[in-house]
Amino acid sequence: MASSAGLALCGQVLVVRGGSRFLVTSTANSDDDVLFTYDCSTAERSHKRIKGEITGEDGQPVDKGNDTILASTFAQSGRYFALTDDSKRLILFRTKPWQCLSVRTVVRRCTALTFTASEEKLLVADKSGDVYSFSVLEPQECGKLELGHLSMLLDVAVSPDDRYVLTADRDEKIRVSWAAAPHSIESFCLGHAEFVSRIFVVPDHPELLLSSSGDCTLRLWEYRSGRELHCCHLTSLQEPAEPWGDKRFAASRITYCSQESCVALLCDCIPVVYIFQLDAHRQQLGYRQQLAFQHRVWDIVFEEGQGLWVLQDCREAPLVLCRPVDGRWQADPESAALRKVSAHLQGNWAMLEGAAGGDVGFSGLYKATFDNVTAYLRKKEERLQKRRQNPPPGPNGQAKKMKSGEASLRCSS
Repeated sequence: MASSAGLALCGQVLVVRGGSRFLVTSTANSDDDVLFTYDCSTAERSHKRIKGEITGEDGQPVDKGNDTILASTFAQSGRYFALTDDSKRLILFRTKPWQCLSVRTVVRRCTALTFTASEEKLLVADKSGDVYSFSVLEPQECGKLELGHLSMLLDVAVSPDDRYVLTADRDEKIRVSWAAAPHSIESFCLGHAEFVSRIFVVPDHPELLLSSSGDCTLRLWEYRSGRELHCCHLTSLQEPAEPWGDKRFAASRITYCSQESCVALLCDCIPVVYIFQLDAHRQQLGYRQQLAFQHRVWDIVFEEGQGLWVLQDCREAPLVLCRPVDGRWQADPESAALRKVSAHLQGNWAMLEGAAGGDVGFSGLYKATFDNVTAYLRKKEERLQKRRQNPPPGPNGQAKKMKSGEASLRCSS
């Protein structure tokens, strides 16, 4: 689900988060140092005390979290940045210059958040299945309930024209709702066999949606009609010798490069990034390659014109920058931007050390299945075997032998 170590990027501004902290730096080939740092453990708490009990804005008791950042995102223009943490806070920042605008309380711990295209609102999805909207222009206003699901929400997105809100839940559903009237549902995208972990509206093809799931598939949709266009089974792409070949997994990140029409998929429990080519004309995805890593990968993000940034659990090389060379993506260790940003992370490694990646939470979302029939038939057969070996005594005290026909009849009952 949510990761305590991750990346967010807009233009050449890169945010790296770990635990309760994040730092902001530039990927440009300049002498810019760390632009901004923030620690959620020092953030104010907008709680009220009623009869000696600490409550949130909804009047309900607040259970204190550990300040770990659960999700973060940039507005499309890069003017705003927002995050939610384990202490049920929504923190909004202005980025030019960097400044904390507000700290607001959310009702439940959040799983995902996104800005609307107009950047007037911030939509926040939570574990109880609700989506709340928070004003960006009035940063002190409380949230407003927009829509709800009957199960946990795992991701939320908006269409580029702000007409639709897309939500993904644990019950295999993707719902497309009208933003102006969220109770009106435009469509459902149905087909996944497990929880939907991530959804992503393709920026330069705004009618298309990518989704990933615990059923080990990546799917392409025309979301307004709910029509599935293409399905990639990730298990069929694995090598037989790979040690994780029989594992179930879901994508913890989908990122897209418009310049290359390239989709990168990071999965939650294997050190592999899958690369696909999006053919919007044919409405399909073409598998290109795998990028394998020796260390646990926390997050990935594309930077247009630069490459794919990979955040990994390695102090000596916390970042890897991959670029296409002759049609194949590969690491570029000679990048000046990579050396600069990596040096900043090495100097702030304490915030990443011990951080959890995308492998936290997804394993607990698979629904347990129970096969009571098999256990019942096994126990029944054991009882019949005992009766055959120790038949009950007859009228004269001798053991009564079961006729072959009677035994077969009892076995079939």
